[in-house]
This record gives sequence, C-alpha cells and structure tokens, in this order.
Amino acid sequence: MSTAVLVAGGAGYIGSQTCKILAANGFLPVTIDNLSTGHKEAVKWGPLIEVDIRDREAVLKAISDYDIKAAIHFAAFSLVGESTKDPAKYYDNNVAAATAFASHLVEGGVKALVFSSTAATYGVPQTRLIAEDHPKAPINPYGDSKLAFEGALHWLSQAHDLNYVVLRYFNAAGADLEGEVGESHRCETHLIPLICQAALGTGKALTVFGDDYATKDGTPIRDYIHVVDLANAHVEAIRYLLAGGKSDAFNVGTGEGLTVLEVIKAAEAIMGMPVPHSVGPRRDGDPEILVADVSKIRSTFDWSPKYSDAETIIRTAAQWQKTRPY
Repeated sequence: MSTAVLVAGGAGYIGSQTCKILAANGFLPVTIDNLSTGHKEAVKWGPLIEVDIRDREAVLKAISDYDIKAAIHFAAFSLVGESTKDPAKYYDNNVAAATAFASHLVEGGVKALVFSSTAATYGVPQTRLIAEDHPKAPINPYGDSKLAFEGALHWLSQAHDLNYVVLRYFNAAGADLEGEVGESHRCETHLIPLICQAALGTGKALTVFGDDYATKDGTPIRDYIHVVDLANAHVEAIRYLLAGGKSDAFNVGTGEGLTVLEVIKAAEAIMGMPVPHSVGPRRDGDPEILVADVSKIRSTFDWSPKYSDAETIIRTAAQWQKTRPY
C-alpha cells in the first residue's frame, strides 16, 4: 500500500508537479486545495479534497481516511507586489491559515511536514552565495510572512512530536517534461513565462527593471531551478523525515545565476523568435544578485538539479505557454 502524503496547495504550479513526482515514487498524493489560485485540472495523480486548509474537520478526516503519514504545505500567496499593498491578506493566509493547518496535522498524529518557503526570507544578500545561516531580514510582507511561519514551525516542533523540513526556493521555472502541468497564474509576474508570452505574442512586451547593476550586462542575476528538480527535492525531504530525519532548513537552487538579459537571449535562441522588451527603472528592493549556496541539500539528500539548464527550463516553459491546457 502506498504511503499517503497530504499536499496542501497541490493544485498549484509547484504542488501539482510535486504530486506527479510523489506518485512516480510510490506515494499517494492527497491534495487539499480551495482552488483560490490552483486548477482542478492539475490534480491528476491522487484525490482532491476541495476545502480550505483551516477546516479542522476536513483535515482530520483526510488524515484518517487516507492514513496520512506526512504532509507538504504549498498553500500560500506569493506575489511580492500584492503583499506590499495588502499585507493583512498575506499574514492571514501565510501565517494564520498555515499555523491552523499545522495544528490540525499535529492533532491528527502526522509527524512530518515539508514547508514551501522562499529565498525572500533572506532579504538583501550580504554574500554572493546565500547559505541557510545567512541573516534573515525580509524586505516585503511576502518574505516576512514565510519567515513568520518558519518560526511557528520551530515552536510547534518544540511543543509537539512534529519534525519538519523548510525548503527555501530561489526562482522556480520551467514546466513538466511531458507537458502535463505547468505555470498558469491568473496574474503572471515571473520572468520566464512573461518572456515566453512576449515572444509568442500572447502577452505584453517585457520590461527589464534596471540595467545599471554591477553585473556583466547591468541586469540582475537570479538562480533558476527547474520545477521538476524542485519537486524531486520535496520527495527527498519526505523520505528524509519518514526515515527519522530531524527538523532543518535547506536552500533549493543551482548555485549558479543568469542575468535577465542572458535569459532573454537564451529564449530567443531556443524559441527562434525575438522577445520584445524595453528597459525600465529598477524596482525598489530588487537585489543585484540572488544565488543559492546548495552545498547543504546536496550533502544531506540524494539530490542535485538535473533539468535546470537554461535550454530545458525555457524549452519546457515555452511548450507549456503554447498549449496552456488549463
């Protein structure tokens, strides 16, 4: 019998990809999602429970019905700009609802939780490569809300028999290798899908925010991790916890970065078409470089990025943007 994993937010971009990888590795992903931002069509590898994660009775019933052994929490709001305009929305969902969900897991006897966190908890980098012990100083409500729930997890684990893994993502990108799930946000803010949409003519011309940074071409550097590599990291984290691993936090990235203009040029070469773009002013709070130190996750888990080269990321993202099945 497959080990069941409760996946909060399993109808979203990263959650649905992780459900596919969980199923491929012999787990049963049980999605719990209110579909406020997720897509019912993306839930293909296990049951969907369409409720809010605050619903105590629904969570406890799912734990009992499916004999849940572990959980993954993806169900967060993640738009930085929106978080600055409506911080209460972010603290309510990303802290209050998440804490309620974790409490329901504890009550139901679940002892392992993987949390989808973010590099935004670090704030402005003080070193070129960001390690897990880098000071945490978020510069927006989104990052601060994620850090707040990391703190809640620490204290919940101290009070109860709950071990957790925090995965701090850098820039998730790309789409499923077989084109079954991908990035379909109602309000897209991520660079690579915006590049694809600009090239395909399904979106606006791209704005590059700043070309006066101290980088090789003046544009910011980011660490892009393919969503399949990211999903595999979640599976390894579940295995780690179920094998008795202790609570810890890990960066998930590649340890290398690309400038915005390098990504645009790569997309033009791979897609064979121009990416209409212009240069605008810097955005407030945009760091010059965000690149992960990934030595810890590589040494702890049987994991390394396999699909996070620019060609695979852009090719899979472009194919998804062409078809957009949901």
